[in-house]
Amino acid sequence: MELLILLLFLLLPLGSAQAQGDFVKGADIGWLTAQEQHGQKFYDNTGRQRELIELLKTDYQMGAVRLRVWVNPKDGWCGRDDVLQKALRAKALGMDVMLCFHYSDSWADPGKQPVPEAWKKYGYRKMRRALAQHTADVITLLKQHGVTPRWVQVGNETSNGMLWDMGHIKKHPRRYAGFIRAGYDAVKKVSPESVVIVHLDNGFDPHLYDENLGIVLKYGGKFDMIGMSLYPYWAMEANREPDADQCIMDCMANIRRVAEKFNRDVMIVETGFLVDEQHPEVMEQGREQLRRIIREARNECNGRCRGVFYWEPQSLPGAYKLGAFSSKGAPTAIMDGFRD
Repeated sequence: MELLILLLFLLLPLGSAQAQGDFVKGADIGWLTAQEQHGQKFYDNTGRQRELIELLKTDYQMGAVRLRVWVNPKDGWCGRDDVLQKALRAKALGMDVMLCFHYSDSWADPGKQPVPEAWKKYGYRKMRRALAQHTADVITLLKQHGVTPRWVQVGNETSNGMLWDMGHIKKHPRRYAGFIRAGYDAVKKVSPESVVIVHLDNGFDPHLYDENLGIVLKYGGKFDMIGMSLYPYWAMEANREPDADQCIMDCMANIRRVAEKFNRDVMIVETGFLVDEQHPEVMEQGREQLRRIIREARNECNGRCRGVFYWEPQSLPGAYKLGAFSSKGAPTAIMDGFRD
């Protein structure tokens, strides 16, 4: 019997629930060092000044941070050295690290996937090599300092592909999949234990996931886990979903469906809710929705959803309205969704 169990375990994909073994709550904190450099302070609900990462872990039960990686950012923020410093701070607190490679000098998302300035004259093969080398270099740097990323995203919200136009999913699906494969192979070469994620937006949209992930696999791409963004606020703004409840319900159904179809575990790697300090009831609604997402992701997805990450909770309302902190730098009621 023991031998049979061992064989079944070895046959599971790297991203399986059994291989993961736990449910992770975390946050993307990519802005943190820039905020601190500009004098931003953070406080708990008693008014005591706190170090942000420690506050997230101790008060809100977070076990991991997510860090975006840019290639050659103009001001250095989210470049490899900045990423290393944040990763070391998380490791010192015993937290896991997720890397999110944008493969750009700045933001990459479904509406834009700009090629890094240094790569703009590259052909496809050279672009693949540059992507792989950048991926390997950053992970190697972290490992040299004792940080092994638990998860690595090869691209950020690559719903429409990456490194446009060369890797646009509609124009060049084979090349898009080739970029995903190059990133996957680079991660495994230097950090075989890291779980590789393909991350798409609109977690409520089954057609998007079927089409995109189908293309990745059809043309030789590889991934261990499926990453989703789930933003009821933006879904309603775009008239994609009638309300938050329906959006969450559709996302949970999609998690169950894609986990079975692609035999991969799923992670909600981004979510967030509106901070409206003039209307506290809005934040209470955000808390309830976050609490529901965590509860259902953990308990109602057949063990195949492995965690929930909040995107930049420490961002202030004037900079980004779907954070979770007040203009004074303290947690709002939304954050209580992590510990309810």
